[in-house]
Amino acid sequence: MPRDSKSVRLFVDEVTIHVRGGKGGDGCLSFRREKFVPKGGPDGGDGGHAGSVWLVAKAGVDTLLDLSGRHHYHAENGRPGSGNNRSGHRGADLVVTVPTGTLVYDADSGRLLKDLIDDEQRVRVARGGRGGRGNARFATSTHQTPREFEPGGKGQERTLRLELKLIADVGFVGLPNAGKSTLLSRLTRARPKIADYPFTTREPHLGIMELSGYRRLVLADLPGLIEGAHAGVGLGDAFLRHVERTRVILHLIDLSPPEGSPSPAEAYRVIRHELEQYSRALAEREELIVGTKLDLTDAPAALEQLRATLDKPILGISGVTGAGLRELAETLWTTVERVRAAEREQQPVQIDLEGHTTPAEPPL
Repeated sequence: MPRDSKSVRLFVDEVTIHVRGGKGGDGCLSFRREKFVPKGGPDGGDGGHAGSVWLVAKAGVDTLLDLSGRHHYHAENGRPGSGNNRSGHRGADLVVTVPTGTLVYDADSGRLLKDLIDDEQRVRVARGGRGGRGNARFATSTHQTPREFEPGGKGQERTLRLELKLIADVGFVGLPNAGKSTLLSRLTRARPKIADYPFTTREPHLGIMELSGYRRLVLADLPGLIEGAHAGVGLGDAFLRHVERTRVILHLIDLSPPEGSPSPAEAYRVIRHELEQYSRALAEREELIVGTKLDLTDAPAALEQLRATLDKPILGISGVTGAGLRELAETLWTTVERVRAAEREQQPVQIDLEGHTTPAEPPL
């Protein structure tokens, strides 16, 4: 999504929060007291049900930053019942907004409770307590003056660990200074930091590429990977999880690397090894290979040599002159559409709060 270059938003992709449903209102113990009615019956009303805590995924949110400064989320309690058979007010639900792509874990057991991958998808994470019954509910033909009533039920309480994995159609990977941020700025209206030194990208950036015919793709620029990233070296270990959510991997290779840096072919092998070590499924994801900085003098020859060495189709682009960008954009669209079609053939599976597979309906 486009970002204002003047605004600064910290990227937070993991937080721990405590959620608690409200307490139900107590039932009322009351008897009618009216003039000329000496034997008024029970008229204690029921307590109101308490509010629950819900998590709702929003497509326009791309960080858990807003949740990192507040760790307790408690829904409203139900109000107690009163005389004259008046029920207490119901407690309001508490709705907490999270980004799409948020995984909800029970912090104590480590169990995955829900994977919020769709816009407006919601899940109840802490049920509110039920309101207690007033003494009017206990009256019978043989027990006409009941003094029984019920207290309100306690709300569900748990500690959650929220983990964000960005959802994008295309994820950019490559060594530092491979041209990922430059490409994102040319294909979208995003404005990531661009400089001539490594690790200028220290957090993921999202951008929307718009093509003719109302076609759109979400692109993700991820921090540069280095050898050993899967084991925690550099920044890659913290952000490799976000590549898992992308439909297509766009592997960018610097065709004119600085002296002392890996050759283009070696740079490709380094990143491929890191992806394989992190996740076999990730390494098998659909991949497009692109040679960057085609405007430099020796880049065209390096591109041909890279194609011969890897024996793979490789596109060449220049973020400076714009060469090859139109072809790349159309290739990305075609590839993503093919992957989307394959996804639609698979039956979606959701996980409910008990760990069972269910339809994509929010638990009640």
